[in-house]
Amino acid sequence: MSKIFFDTNLFIYMFEGLEPNRSRMLSIRKRILDRGDSIVTSAMTLGEVLVRPTRVGQTSLIERYDQAIRSTARVISFDAQVAGRYASLRATHTLRSAEAIQLACAAHFGVDLFITNDQHLLGLDVPGIGFIASLDRAPL
Repeated sequence: MSKIFFDTNLFIYMFEGLEPNRSRMLSIRKRILDRGDSIVTSAMTLGEVLVRPTRVGQTSLIERYDQAIRSTARVISFDAQVAGRYASLRATHTLRSAEAIQLACAAHFGVDLFITNDQHLLGLDVPGIGFIASLDRAPL
């Protein structure tokens, strides 16, 4: 069973995205669940996904997105244990805080695959993450 981290943009593609990203993500999600792999994300992803429906006051959409993520993915918190990985990533790579939080959470959980469409993250070697792939090149 593989542990696969979904970056924020992947959930946004599923919930609000345009084609072909939406269909690609729904297909990947189905294959992961059919194979018995687990989806992992961070609490920051959950917060980011809820920004738009919160801004416009769509309570039912907030609840639907929250439920969809929590029922499908393991949500990793950014805590004191993850903070050390975050500091190391920020010290050794040119990363924005949000990117370092995502990578630190994924590394702390020990994921096999980190899927993102942030092109500048591709090719990074992060201890605790098997490899980082773009949506188009994810081996699923």
